[in-house]
Amino acid sequence: MNAERDLSPLTPGVVRALTDKLYEKRKVAALEIEKLVREFVAQNNTSQIKHVIQILSQEFALSQHPHSRKGGLIGLAACSIALGKDSGLYLKELIEPVLTCFNDADSRLRYYACEALYNIVKVARGSVLPHFNVLFDGLSKLAADPDPNVKSGSELLDRLLKDIVTESNQFDLVGFIPLLRERIYSNNQYARQFIISWILVLESVPDINLLDYLPEILDGLFQILGDNSKEIRKMCEVALGEFLKEIKKNPSSVKFAEMANILVIHCQASDDLIQLTAMCWMREFIQLAGRVMLPYSSGILTAVLPCLSYDDRKKNIKEVANVCNQSLMKLVIPEDDEMDEAKPSMTIPAEPTSEESLSKPEAVTTGESQLNELHVTALNQPLFFPCSCERIQVTLNLDGIVQVLDYHLSDTSIGMMTRIAVLKWLYHLYIKTPRKMFRHTDSLFPILLRTLSDESDEVILKDLELLAEIASSPAGQTEEGHGPSDGSDVRPGPVELHVPARAGQLSSSSTKGLECSPSTPTMNSYFYKFMINLLKRFSSERKLLETRGAFIIRQLCLLLNAENIFHSMADILLREEDLKFASTMVHTLNTILLTSSELFQLRNQLKDLKTPESRNLFCCLYRSWCHNPVTTVSLCFLTQNYKHAYDLIQKFGDLEVTVDFLTEVDKLVQLIECPIFTYLRLQLLDVKNNPYLIKALYGLLMLLPQSSAFQLLSHRLQCVPNPELMQTTDNTKPSTSFKRTAASNIDYTELLQHFEKVQNKHLEARHQRAGRAEQLDRRVVL
Repeated sequence: MNAERDLSPLTPGVVRALTDKLYEKRKVAALEIEKLVREFVAQNNTSQIKHVIQILSQEFALSQHPHSRKGGLIGLAACSIALGKDSGLYLKELIEPVLTCFNDADSRLRYYACEALYNIVKVARGSVLPHFNVLFDGLSKLAADPDPNVKSGSELLDRLLKDIVTESNQFDLVGFIPLLRERIYSNNQYARQFIISWILVLESVPDINLLDYLPEILDGLFQILGDNSKEIRKMCEVALGEFLKEIKKNPSSVKFAEMANILVIHCQASDDLIQLTAMCWMREFIQLAGRVMLPYSSGILTAVLPCLSYDDRKKNIKEVANVCNQSLMKLVIPEDDEMDEAKPSMTIPAEPTSEESLSKPEAVTTGESQLNELHVTALNQPLFFPCSCERIQVTLNLDGIVQVLDYHLSDTSIGMMTRIAVLKWLYHLYIKTPRKMFRHTDSLFPILLRTLSDESDEVILKDLELLAEIASSPAGQTEEGHGPSDGSDVRPGPVELHVPARAGQLSSSSTKGLECSPSTPTMNSYFYKFMINLLKRFSSERKLLETRGAFIIRQLCLLLNAENIFHSMADILLREEDLKFASTMVHTLNTILLTSSELFQLRNQLKDLKTPESRNLFCCLYRSWCHNPVTTVSLCFLTQNYKHAYDLIQKFGDLEVTVDFLTEVDKLVQLIECPIFTYLRLQLLDVKNNPYLIKALYGLLMLLPQSSAFQLLSHRLQCVPNPELMQTTDNTKPSTSFKRTAASNIDYTELLQHFEKVQNKHLEARHQRAGRAEQLDRRVVL
């Protein structure tokens, strides 16, 4: 700079000193400027003051010469000191050139700029608050400065500015939030540390309500929580903890809905600390906000359900996720089944769409873009909270919830506890909102049936509970002829089915159409569909039938009415085209009927055949049991139809006696020795009144080869007493022994003919299978 140039009121000596490379000379010049400005202040000469500041700014601070810039900075600081409390009138002119020097390539010059701004701010104090955003912006850049001296200077300035903000009650938070939201996504560690420190300061000021603007910065805070620096992570934890404390103290002023989707994102983060913290927040949100969170259920479930299968390495996350899951489930109430979906009574920001809900981001990267994807659009929507005296009205997005549950149940990689939770959710929804849930039943039914093949018994139990609820709920009754489509024309005949007492869970208004089912008179339309598809499942997956068939049927007998199950299955098997499967299935059902404790009541009902219902059940079972000759005999033994059992055994001579056939006879002999047939063995004492029982047992003995079963039955029959020895001395008294008469209204001749007809079908089918096998062998030879 030309020192001779007229820069009055600055003297040439001052100008030369300001541009000197030595700091001491520049300092002397600054003192002269301070003295000059003080004189102008005393004279109230504002034009000269502005002129001096303009010269120092334009000719020095913004000069191309580095020493001139240094002189301009110290000169501006001197002006501010001279102005004192009046410096607020000239802050814009004083601050802007100094902030420009923050970007200088020379670290020493950046340091001097920091020093100059410190002096300006120190003098102006609260007057700098209108310029807070530009000061904050400049400081946020210096916080990440590579030079330690510059960083140290910026920290001093930062502390001074924090003190001023803390002392003042005129801080413009509304104007500051957009800048904070922008800067919070910085990836620089020092910048992040700077941001968190300011959030902590603002949160500590009583007059500043940062909680109102938490939705603006929450996503950025969670991203900072994943920083590599332990110190920054700890600072961010503290900040989030303070916010959460404030939320618990003042839930009525919290914008829960605007932050729900942010938490959904971070509950799926790959970083354990982020995920645990977000999950803890989600737990508190659900418990504090209540049904306000319900519209975001599908997103919450997308985040929470996978966590339920975490191992002990993520035990804390798993436990919190479980609380979230349970708390969210409690928010669904029966009133949700009655609300008109077409008229939502509460305006809440929309939750993620189905695709977005089902997405599983591995890590959170860019905050604002993800929030846009999740449609966090409503920032000023009216909200309602549990503390309100009015009952909260929200619309349950059942479609989204069911889609998420279906997705997780269909995913074979999902853990066992997650699958159990999904089934519990579906069961809960069918209990609380049956009318709406039955709109989804046709789409859920296939996956529920597939789940019966799960490796876990606990999963199968929950699945059966759900299927039983679907099959027995009055809400599943068809109306106006719109029944469930099962892809089969099979319909039961005159089958009397009874709804278990626990199924009546809906109001009378929900049971419309219960008496006009196209399938069963008193059970809902899905019961028979369930039985058909369960048998189809057993037919297509024989391993399931072998390993879990008995377990599944026994559990269903506990959950539903056992008579209904056996009645309907027998009716379906009567029309089964795969005769081999029908025989296997009948054998399985018969074993369950004779041995399971769950079927005790049904066995007693069949044992006496005293009622029309029991006789009807016997006839229905008998017609299907005819697929397996030995099981048919065992059914006759159970129902004490000994003469008919003997007649059947007489027909065995016309059948093809195979190894499998003899094995089943062997098993029947073993079964006769079990407690279930104690009454039958006792009736052997009454030879006179049970001749056909003895004949039937001898018939079985004659069918058996010389085996252990033969010896067992032979020894039993040797114990049958001589009729003459069993006569009492008083022949005038009526006999007290039990005499079994044929049940009335049962046409045993017709039943015997039906048995012969079914067995002829089986014989023909075996011949066809043998013929096909022979043809195949010939082709192989050729």
